[in-house]
Amino acid sequence: MSDLNHDHSFGQDRKLPGENRTLVVILITALMMVVEIVTGMLFGSMALLADGLHMASHTVALSITVFAYVYARRHSHDARYSFGTGKVNALGGFCGAILLAVFAVMMAVESVIRLANPVMIAFDQAVVVAVVGLMVNGICVLILNHRPESHHDHGPIHRPQTGYPDAAPCHDHNLHSAYLHVLADALTSFLAIFALLGAKYAGWVWMDPFMGIIGALLVSRWSIGLLLTTSHVLLDRQAAPELRQKVVESIEKMGDGRVVDLHLWAVGPGIYAVIVSLTTDRPNSPQYYKERIPSDLKLVHVTVEVTRT
Repeated sequence: MSDLNHDHSFGQDRKLPGENRTLVVILITALMMVVEIVTGMLFGSMALLADGLHMASHTVALSITVFAYVYARRHSHDARYSFGTGKVNALGGFCGAILLAVFAVMMAVESVIRLANPVMIAFDQAVVVAVVGLMVNGICVLILNHRPESHHDHGPIHRPQTGYPDAAPCHDHNLHSAYLHVLADALTSFLAIFALLGAKYAGWVWMDPFMGIIGALLVSRWSIGLLLTTSHVLLDRQAAPELRQKVVESIEKMGDGRVVDLHLWAVGPGIYAVIVSLTTDRPNSPQYYKERIPSDLKLVHVTVEVTRT
C-alpha cells in the first residue's frame, strides 16, 4: 500500500515568491481603496468612487489569491486530493471573478444614477487623490513585476511516474492575475483623472460618471476572462493542441506504437497530468513509453496503458 500513496504535492508545498509580494500589494491597495472611496463620497466624484470600488474588488480578489496560496501549501500532502492541491488556485480565481462581476454591476448602476442626477464635484481635491491612486498602482506593478519562475528557484521537482526533473519555467498564474489586477487599477485611475480634468476645464460633467461606466466595463471584461480561464482548469478541459501533439509525437516517434486515446489536463498552475492509451504489435512496459516523453513538458503525473494489436 505504500506504493499506492506516493506523493502528489507536485511542488505545491513550496511557498512561492508571489505570495509575499501579493500580501504587500494587498496592504497598499486596501489603504488606497479606503482613501479613494471616502474622498470620492466627500468630493462627489463617481470616477474616483468607481476607482475605489475597483480597488476594493481587487483587494478581495487578491485576498482570495493569498488564501489559495496558503491553503494549497498547507494541504499539499493531503492524500484526499488525488492530483494535489494545484486547482485550489483556479478555484480561488473563479470565486474572485464572480466578486469582480458583482463590483462591476455596482459601479455601473451608481454611474447611471449619477448621469441622471449629477452632483457637485470638488475637482481639485478629487484630482489629487486620483493622481496618488495612479502612483500607488504604479508601485504595485513594480512590486509584482510578473515573470515566469523556474522550479529550480526552490529545487527541482521530480515527476513521480518518471523520476525526471522538471526544469521548465512554470508561470505562477496567481501572480500573473494579480499583475493584471493592478494594471487594470492603473488604467482606471488614469480614466478618473482624465474625467475629472475634462469636467473641470471643458465643462464635461457627464464624463465623470461616464468614465465610471468605462471602469465597470473594464472590470467586467477582466471578470469574464478569469471565469473562462479558471473554469477550463476546474472542468478538466484538454490542454492546448500543441502540447497534446508533442506527447503523441514523442510516443509514436519510433514507429512501434500508435496512440489511440489521450487525456491531458491541468492539475495546477503550469503542470499537467496525462493518461495515454496506445496499441502496438510489439508491446513494451509502460515505463518504456513514459521515458520517451520530454521532461520539459511539465507532466507531473503520467499514466500509460499498452494493448497488443
